[in-house]
Amino acid sequence: MIEPPLHETLKPAAASWFAALRDRICTEFEAIESEAASTARFARTAWDRPGGGGGEMSLLRGQVFEKAGVNISVVAGDLTAEFAGRLPGTEACAKFWAAGISLVAHPRSPKVPAVHMNTRMIVTAKGWFGGGGDITPLQPDTEAAAEDAACFHAAYKTACDRHDPSYYEKFKTWCDEYFYLPHRGEPRGSGGIFYDYLDSGDVAADFAFTRDVGEAFLAAYPPIARRRMHERYTPEEREAQLIRRGRYVEFNLLYDRGTTFGLKTGGNTEAILMSMPPEAKWP
Repeated sequence: MIEPPLHETLKPAAASWFAALRDRICTEFEAIESEAASTARFARTAWDRPGGGGGEMSLLRGQVFEKAGVNISVVAGDLTAEFAGRLPGTEACAKFWAAGISLVAHPRSPKVPAVHMNTRMIVTAKGWFGGGGDITPLQPDTEAAAEDAACFHAAYKTACDRHDPSYYEKFKTWCDEYFYLPHRGEPRGSGGIFYDYLDSGDVAADFAFTRDVGEAFLAAYPPIARRRMHERYTPEEREAQLIRRGRYVEFNLLYDRGTTFGLKTGGNTEAILMSMPPEAKWP
């Protein structure tokens, strides 16, 4: 496989960045747990991929976060016949390298929105970055949900505008279209940004933007969790939260490309399904 020279050079830096971002996010989430008088901490489990590489799953079950997972991976090898030729640069050679971080948090309180973030770097005969972040209020039709979504979007718009004024609207639209449940005719949540196949011709700039996507998450979500985590809620609100979580399950199992890619390329099943909530209901 002939790899893009600049992307090849960036592999160690990208893998290191994803691991460092994981550490910072875990530290921040554990601090939030401590503020709620919880001693919950992330448990880390390393795993190896038979075809090459591996990763580490970090899982927290606490008072604020009923379940939060922050996973990193660096994998390489040959794509299956199903994926060979479907990714850019694999038409003639099915070898690939991929590194990334993936986060999903399911708070215990229906007042605190669920959240997802991931960023990744993929190298075949071509190289690119992808990722984004989106927020899912469990009480979507409220003033608080609108306020939280506005704060979340503002952080990502700031990150996008720092690199390209066209990024935010383009990646927001991509997010809205991607995180959509066509069988229900509704979005999964309040959106955010989503991008893939980012290869502007300036590898350093693309990597810098991807790092800023991670920084935007740290700027946006922890303040939202802290603002809402002490608010009281009723059993009826908890019941509605569990039903909303069912929508999350439906999307991730039916439509999420990352789930499909991971399961069909020999990834760790538990790490891939980390995104599932610990409890959900259907009416």
